[in-house]
Amino acid sequence: MLQIWALDGIREIVAGDDLVALIGAAAGDSLVDGDILVVTSKIISKAEDRFVAAADREEAITAETVRVVATRVAASGHTTRIVENRLGIIAAAAGVDASNTPDGTVLLLPVDPDASARALAAGLRDVTGAEIGVIISDTLGRAWREGQTDAAIGAAGIRVFDDLRGGTDAEGRPLVVTMPCVADELAAAADLVKGKTGRTPVAVVRGRSDLVGSLELPGAHSIIRAREHDMFHTGAAESYAAGRAAGLVAAREANDGDGGAKL
Repeated sequence: MLQIWALDGIREIVAGDDLVALIGAAAGDSLVDGDILVVTSKIISKAEDRFVAAADREEAITAETVRVVATRVAASGHTTRIVENRLGIIAAAAGVDASNTPDGTVLLLPVDPDASARALAAGLRDVTGAEIGVIISDTLGRAWREGQTDAAIGAAGIRVFDDLRGGTDAEGRPLVVTMPCVADELAAAADLVKGKTGRTPVAVVRGRSDLVGSLELPGAHSIIRAREHDMFHTGAAESYAAGRAAGLVAAREANDGDGGAKL
C-alpha cells in the first residue's frame, strides 16, 4: 500500500539553514528503511543561498537560458519563454522563481540538484538511521497538456526509472518500451499533500522500498532526454519559421544556379 504524508513543523527556510537537521527534527523517529522524501526545490535553493538581485526577472531568465525553445506573447502583453536552462531542463522562465522572495530578488534552481539530493539523503540516513531516498521536485508544464505538475529535478538513493523492458504483461506479451519514470510520478503524487501554500515543503512516501538503494544510483539528470533523441527541439511556430526560412534559402540558391532566375 502506498502512503504519502507531509511533514509538519518546518519553518521558513533562510540561507545557510541545515536542512538535514530541520527535516530530521520534523520527521523525528517516524522514518523507516525504504521511505522516500520528496523535497520542494525552493527550500534547497533558499538554504543554498541561490538568491540573486534582479530588478527585472526577465534579465535573470535570460542569464539562466542556454537555448530558447518557444516564445509566446499573450493578449495581456505578457511574454512566456520556454527555454532550456543550464541544467538541461526545459521549462517556463528557466525555473527562475519570483514568488515568496525578498523584494528585488529572485530565486534560482540549485546549482546541482542531484548533488543536493545526495548530501541530504546521506545526512538524513546518518541522523535517522533509516535507509531513505530523496527526490527534489519542481513544478513543470507539459507539452500538449494544460496545467502543471511536479517532477523530479534531483534524486539520490532511488531508482528513478522502473525498467520493465524485457518482461511480459499480464497476457504474456513482451514489454519493449515500458519504463515508467517513477521519480516524476512520486514527485507529482507528493505534491498532492505538500500543496503550494501550506508551508509543508517535504512529503514522505512509503510503500516503494523496492526503489530505494545506493546513493550512487543515477540521479534525476538521467531523466533528461539526450539532444540527439529530442524530437521536439523547438516550438511549433519556431519550427515552422525555421523550415520556411531554410526553404527560401534553398530556393534562392537553386535559382542562382539557374542563371539568376527570379522567384
